[in-house]
Amino acid sequence: MPHSRFSCRRARAASGILIPALFLLAFAAPCEAFAQGQHNRPQFHLISSSFSAGGFIPSRYTCSGENISPMLRWTAALPGTVAFALIVTDPDAPGHTWVHWVAYNLPGGERDLPAAIAKGNQIQTGGVQGMNDFHDVGYGGPCPPPGKPHRYFFTLYALNARLPLRPGATRSQVEQAMKGHILAQTTLMGLYGR
Repeated sequence: MPHSRFSCRRARAASGILIPALFLLAFAAPCEAFAQGQHNRPQFHLISSSFSAGGFIPSRYTCSGENISPMLRWTAALPGTVAFALIVTDPDAPGHTWVHWVAYNLPGGERDLPAAIAKGNQIQTGGVQGMNDFHDVGYGGPCPPPGKPHRYFFTLYALNARLPLRPGATRSQVEQAMKGHILAQTTLMGLYGR
């Protein structure tokens, strides 16, 4: 894909130079097809009405408040999507990247997760939850030590298969099971500090 983009750029740049017409014709169709493919490709984005991208996560979704999961919504994924997986991490945590939420086998036809998903194995709208680094199954909100705000990455994966995992799987188990099945991924980042 990057090679195609590079080739198209070079072809367009070369169009201002006197070169054989056959060279330009050879590049015209592939470049046009590439541009159309990029334009027609479904956009996969994760958003939330609970907080804006790059903005601060309200305290009700953290350990300082109600510690409930935020509402999440996503746009259409690629054709062939069978299931989704969600992993929420804090790479700014002391020692190692902290896992706040793991959910997987969310139905491929779903386009959102309501706020306040109950802790436990099953998600009412479909799918199951994994183990976070608080040693709970379900969502554990931001809870950084006092100081500079941390970044919280909500990453959603569109998969071409359900994962053969029981409820309570860890982030590493989900990531291992997803290998070779990821069609697309999108990330929403929020901030929180105390």
